Amino acid sequence: MIPIKDNIKTHSFPIITACIIVVNILIFLYQRITLTPVEYEFIVKYYGIMPYDFFMALTKKHELIPYNIMTIFTSMFLHGGFFHVGGNMLYLFIFGKSVEDAIGHKKFLIFYFLSGITAAFFQLLYEPESRVPMIGASGAVSGILGAYLILFPYAKIVTMLIIIIFIKFVQLPAILLLTLWFFMQILYSHTDGVAWYAHIGGFVFGLLAIKFFRRRKALKFRRL
Repeated sequence: MIPIKDNIKTHSFPIITACIIVVNILIFLYQRITLTPVEYEFIVKYYGIMPYDFFMALTKKHELIPYNIMTIFTSMFLHGGFFHVGGNMLYLFIFGKSVEDAIGHKKFLIFYFLSGITAAFFQLLYEPESRVPMIGASGAVSGILGAYLILFPYAKIVTMLIIIIFIKFVQLPAILLLTLWFFMQILYSHTDGVAWYAHIGGFVFGLLAIKFFRRRKALKFRRL
């Protein structure tokens, strides 16, 4: 299922969403165009989150704590391939612009990074001994999906369904599409190669935390 667009009309330009997308794409192009495979591998290992190193810093090598905290943020801007960055940025564009419009630019930026941080900790706790670096914006984007589900459960999402060799475009309510997406993460969470628990953690954070970021409605009153 590949989302194409939603039917939510926004009232402001999603400047934060756009900037995050541009930065991610520029970094990815820089990785692919200018770096050798060896240099790219070094960047991923140095700026990605390494669970083993992270907990080693917390328990023994305390001087490395600032560096490992930094990798939580830098890892959100690294991707492993065109489909990786393309899929994340597509989901961020479709769902992020509406969430940003609903809660405001500054709150959206904070919400995005908090989603990414929470997602990272879910995966760190699941695989504390892993020596494979984690990279990608999908944890933060998952938080945006959770927020969208709460804010716009009945929005219509034009979705491309790919069934073997057949392609069909359908309109799905957000509550159905995103619920299916979430259960797919749980279904595949036992497989390797993807930080599934980061997706799950980010999504749950988005569901629970978005109520604290909603704009408060103006209090109605009558003048005496």
